[in-house]
Amino acid sequence: MTILGSGGCTVIPKPLCQCRVCEEARRKGTPYERTGPSAFIHDENILIDTPAEITYQLNRSLIERIDYLIFTHLDPDHVEGFRVVEQVSLDFRTWYAFPEKQIQLILPEPLSERVRNIRSVYGPLIDFYVNRGFIKCTAFREKIRVGSIQITAIPVDRGDQIAFIYVYEKEGIRVVYAPCDIKPFPEDRKEVQGADLLVIQPGIFEAGLKHGFTYPADHISRTTLYTFNETLDLAKRIQAGRVLFIHLEEYWNRSYDDYLAIREGFDNIQFAYDGMQIRI
Repeated sequence: MTILGSGGCTVIPKPLCQCRVCEEARRKGTPYERTGPSAFIHDENILIDTPAEITYQLNRSLIERIDYLIFTHLDPDHVEGFRVVEQVSLDFRTWYAFPEKQIQLILPEPLSERVRNIRSVYGPLIDFYVNRGFIKCTAFREKIRVGSIQITAIPVDRGDQIAFIYVYEKEGIRVVYAPCDIKPFPEDRKEVQGADLLVIQPGIFEAGLKHGFTYPADHISRTTLYTFNETLDLAKRIQAGRVLFIHLEEYWNRSYDDYLAIREGFDNIQFAYDGMQIRI
């Protein structure tokens, strides 16, 4: 797996921001800079999410082929770059896709029904992409096999908001991918228990935030995110072998070095950075 983008809803460096974290990221580049949340599973060429920076991420990581695309949810920071399917597949001589470059969009049924809400002034993007052959759509209920990988989609019960946690399994090795909007986490599901790798957002940091901010008890972020300590406890309860933290938000006011310092004292956690490669 490659973590194409380790950032959250705002990139690091944030445009125009002159805080120490953003200024350092401008000077040093990777691994201090962070782009939007996305990952790539090389075994079957599966792209997970398409933030606005996805074309840059793919080029930077030297990805040569995409066979499948899956969305965790449809928040803008995860789907703004959906147009990458056109840029990958388009044959400008015909304005249709090169057949061999068509990407299969695989989505749980609830997301498949809502993906039409991603629109341009011309209508749903998915209609145009399917008509031109850029993508082929496959909806599934809970499980789907993609080549050698079994994918299980577990919904997060958030009322009218729909987000999914994915479990990727191959030859007895399991990776749980849960980038954001994961509260309440479905820890009672056997698929998430005892995973070899848990890829998850660390959750709210209570201190050290930008502008001296402190989350009040009723802040909206507490409805979607755990605190960092709660996330650590969650990882212990489900007995994750390794934990990789992603979706690292700019407003948490922490640099690459700050996360390295937090990691000290833990045996099985890491904080992701753009371009990070993991083998399980």
